[in-house]
Amino acid sequence: MIGILGGGQLGRMLALSGHALGQSFRVLDPSEDATAGVVAEHVQGSYTDQEAIQKFARGLKVVTYEFENVPVETTEALEKLTPVYPPPSALRIAQDRLAEKSMCRELGINTPSFLPVDNLDELHTAIETVGLPAVLKTRRLGYDGKGQAVIRSPQELPDAWTSLGKTGLILESFVPFERELSIIAVRNRKGECKFYPLIQNHHSEGILRVSIAPAPNLTPQIEKRAEEIARAVIERLHYVGTLAIELFDVKGELLVNELAPRVHNTGHWTIEGAETSQFENHLRAILGLPLGSTSLVAPSTMVNLIGKIPPIEEVLTLPGVHVHLYGKEPRPGRKVGHVTIRQTRDADYDKTVKSVRHWANE
Repeated sequence: MIGILGGGQLGRMLALSGHALGQSFRVLDPSEDATAGVVAEHVQGSYTDQEAIQKFARGLKVVTYEFENVPVETTEALEKLTPVYPPPSALRIAQDRLAEKSMCRELGINTPSFLPVDNLDELHTAIETVGLPAVLKTRRLGYDGKGQAVIRSPQELPDAWTSLGKTGLILESFVPFERELSIIAVRNRKGECKFYPLIQNHHSEGILRVSIAPAPNLTPQIEKRAEEIARAVIERLHYVGTLAIELFDVKGELLVNELAPRVHNTGHWTIEGAETSQFENHLRAILGLPLGSTSLVAPSTMVNLIGKIPPIEEVLTLPGVHVHLYGKEPRPGRKVGHVTIRQTRDADYDKTVKSVRHWANE
């Protein structure tokens, strides 16, 4: 049995993928109605509840996690009982924006300019060095646009400083990127590495709305550089599993924005759009199995369903469409599902994508 820390939609999709490989799953999640609980055994408890952790760990052959904010100490405790992948050491770095960007710089990988900020004097010094506009972020726990504030003028400093907790922060330069990209890499226990095609992403209000695979107008140089970045990071971390790296494209130069040590929203299209999904390859990697092909089956667009479920009967009449609902009650800002549109020869792909984006309230 495979253990997953976290019972959200990523855990759900991991379990669904693993069932085809004959695997069974157990999730640890504090929610009563964890969405992965319908496809896996659910141990309800916090990630620091020692009794729940012991119950969760019993009989597992490997443990993984579906989000990066699980306590590192929990993964380290579990590692004494059973293998944990990705390794806790990689999780520790990916949880801290300062640590991950410092590692990238050590590897010769470009990032936005940054400085740590732990008090108001350091913030003013960082502003003088980095300049404005800039982005003030919490070093830990931010996601979907949370835990950060754009500062465009000195007058905005007090509100940003107070809203983000006044310590444990990082100031980054504001990057005038041309587009947001991501690369998804996977490495197994034997060191075999594979990379999915580079993806172009569109965010609104800090939430991913659309991913396009492959990213349009790619050059061989950009693709090569993205893979070089991913390989350098994955090997430095002695990584096992799927890793997503979010990138800024600035006139053909790639800057690392963030690392995600897990299966990732920008890779959901791989379920129908690639030979082997990111979920299956993550499981193959942590189980020590050979990796599957990451080749593109067809150009694909993934559209997140945010806050509402569209008219499914109408969506399913469209060509090349694949619907995934997460079993969540809709509410503003909540990811309740996604739709992948795979390009077909006998349909107007752009028109189909436009229709789905309209229903998704894009």
